[in-house]
Amino acid sequence: MSVQYPRGRATAGEKPGNEPEEVKLQNASKQIVQNAILQAVQQVSQESQRREERISDNQGHIQLGVGELTKKHEKK
Repeated sequence: MSVQYPRGRATAGEKPGNEPEEVKLQNASKQIVQNAILQAVQQVSQESQRREERISDNQGHIQLGVGELTKKHEKK
């Protein structure tokens, strides 16, 4: 003979009064996951920004180099 509770979440050996504690744990778990996702998104965003800055800086140096070569050839 098994014990049945109205909400169907508790099983034999569990008290129906523990459900609010379960809800608290679920909410805490959701908050932890949301924070982890937010942190990961921020990290990826920062890394992408740094990568774009490096690419931009490198292109600037390459363009300057090309311009300098052109000027040297024009002087000859």
